[in-house]
This record gives sequence, C-alpha cells and structure tokens, in this order.
Amino acid sequence: MKIFIKNMVCGRCEMAVSQIFKDLGIETVSVQLGVAETQNDLHEKELKNLNNQLKKIGFEILEDQSQKQIEQTKNLIIQKIAELDISEDFLLSEFLSDKMHRDYSSISKLFSQNQGSTLEQFFILQKIEKVKELLFYNEFSLTEITGKLGYKSVQHLSAQFRNTTGFTPTEFKKMKGENRLPLDKF
Repeated sequence: MKIFIKNMVCGRCEMAVSQIFKDLGIETVSVQLGVAETQNDLHEKELKNLNNQLKKIGFEILEDQSQKQIEQTKNLIIQKIAELDISEDFLLSEFLSDKMHRDYSSISKLFSQNQGSTLEQFFILQKIEKVKELLFYNEFSLTEITGKLGYKSVQHLSAQFRNTTGFTPTEFKKMKGENRLPLDKF
C-alpha cells in the first residue's frame, strides 16, 4: 500500500518516518521522500494512528490526489537541487513533465492554484536556500555553486540571491545563516 506523506524534505525525514512505522509495527517495503510503501494494506484505525504519530513530528498523510501531486512536485525539485548537478541549460518544465508523465502546464497550474506561488518561484527559493546552506558550511566557492546549481554566471546567482534575500551572498556569509528557512516552510 502506498501512503503519501506531506513535508518530507530530506534523508532525516525518511529516517524519522521509517522509525514511526517501525514503532507501530508496520512493515514497509520502502520509505522515500513523500511516499512510504507498506507490505500490507492498513485498516482505517491503523492509518488514523499512523497519521497521529506523523503529525506529532510535522508530517501528515495526504489523501487528496491534487495534494499528492503537489507534494511529488516539491519533492522532485528538492531532490534535483540536492544532487548539485543542474546544467546551465536545465529546463524545469521538461524535467517535471518527464518525471511526472504529465503536461507541464497542468502541473504548473495545479501548483500555482494551491500554493500561492509559481513553480518557478518555488524552484528559485529552493535553489537560494541551497546556496545559503553551501555558503554557511563554506563547502564550495561562489563560482563552484554557480556551476552546480545551473546559473549562467556568478552575477546572475548574486542578483537572484539579493532579490530573494535582500543581501548579497558575501553579506549573507558574514551573517552566518541567520535567515535560513526550513524547506518544509515554503
């Protein structure tokens, strides 16, 4: 049985959700961002108990089909950015259409109607949060980050960073990440 779960954004989320399943004695086939698959179908009482446990740590079971699609879209974007392998000619529309086997305009329309922002805005915000993380931990230079996240130039990244945060990457780096947002708060 596939169970779609809201707010899973990282490997630690997968571990936390896996632990809840284990604690409840529910055997899983897999737990990945946004979805867990159980070996057996769960009864309504088990699902309700599972959902209550998930809510305690900031997750919840998604039942609405459109919400499942939105969560899948968010997770695909988060995973793509986490790979740090976005080419300069990357097209979000082609990526999502290919991964979801749907027309991009329908994916985009559903997302915008339910999230209050466009997919492109969400993608940019996620990339900027990744830039903040990489700057905070001083893992890569700004030039390296530019290449890993598909920006055409350091100037482009810096301009987008400033438009989004109000700071240049250098100013942000001096602040040591005071303005970072958790990924599930978007």
